[in-house]
Amino acid sequence: MQYRTLGCSGTVVSTHTLGTMTFGAEADEETSGRIMTAFVEAGGTFLDTADVYSRGVSEEIIGRWLAAHPTDAGQLVIATKGRFAMGDGLNDLGLSRRHLRDALDASLRRLGVDHVDLYQMHAWDAHTPVEETLRFLDDAVTAGKISYYGFSNYLGWQLTKAVHVARAHGWAAPVTLQPQYNLLVRDIEHEVVPAALDAGVGLLPWSPLAGGWLTGKYQRDVDPTGATRLGENPARGMEAWAARNADERTWQVVDAVREVADGRGATMSQVALAWLAAQPAVTSVILGARTVEQLADNLGAADLVLTPEEVARLSEASTPRVDDYPYGVAGARQRARSITPPD
Repeated sequence: MQYRTLGCSGTVVSTHTLGTMTFGAEADEETSGRIMTAFVEAGGTFLDTADVYSRGVSEEIIGRWLAAHPTDAGQLVIATKGRFAMGDGLNDLGLSRRHLRDALDASLRRLGVDHVDLYQMHAWDAHTPVEETLRFLDDAVTAGKISYYGFSNYLGWQLTKAVHVARAHGWAAPVTLQPQYNLLVRDIEHEVVPAALDAGVGLLPWSPLAGGWLTGKYQRDVDPTGATRLGENPARGMEAWAARNADERTWQVVDAVREVADGRGATMSQVALAWLAAQPAVTSVILGARTVEQLADNLGAADLVLTPEEVARLSEASTPRVDDYPYGVAGARQRARSITPPD
């Protein structure tokens, strides 16, 4: 296992994070416990959850495991999230001071701890002034309930605004951002990655295997069956599968991953994860697992270092398609003219 600092903070975490959205849903408590034990034994130190994962059950499972493994618990960096509705009241969601106060206290109770290392805003809230959210988070840091905070699913301008508002007021600034990022979904490279690099914020990519597409389990024009995961809504999952199946770029990327994996004697999952861990601003890649065996395969990426040629092969095959201004060819020409000095 490799290790990096958590964004611009001084806390060190493993370059692979155990994501626990499956706990209490696709993995029962016994299986979840074995997954956590295997992760720690492999050198993993970073655990990510959220209050909405299985409606709090994920946090409860983690809390009982932490209590039963105090030595291991002391070495783990724990992250959770708040924002989405956990009740039916008008103030049971959002990033208001009122909701976050209740959500954080509830998460601490379920986890059985007096503080978490990283508290993340699960999504932007257009109804709450960003100053209100950031002041609460600064107060939570001062009170010792959280060590750091971060965001999830924020756009580049939202991240930049939050960073500068926090700095202007002298409040604690965010250290991480958790976006969807993988070889099939690279659009954050246009704005989010540059914003994170500018702010010194570390990225914690979720869905690094693109919902299983980068594992090789899907075949062209073959409808998925059996244990193949299509999300909570199978009908919508099939629609999404059909759209991606019809996109030639999908198979171009999958073929490139398979080619590199075959050349290295690695699995496709390990190659896709290794590529992602090598990208700018990435602090730690979130691994979701339903079984210990699945986790073990993914953790094989921890010590896989791709050659520059392999990274280039994967990056070229997965280059995002952008035709319109300001990111396409016309935009690139415009930017080039704006910085080219006169003769």
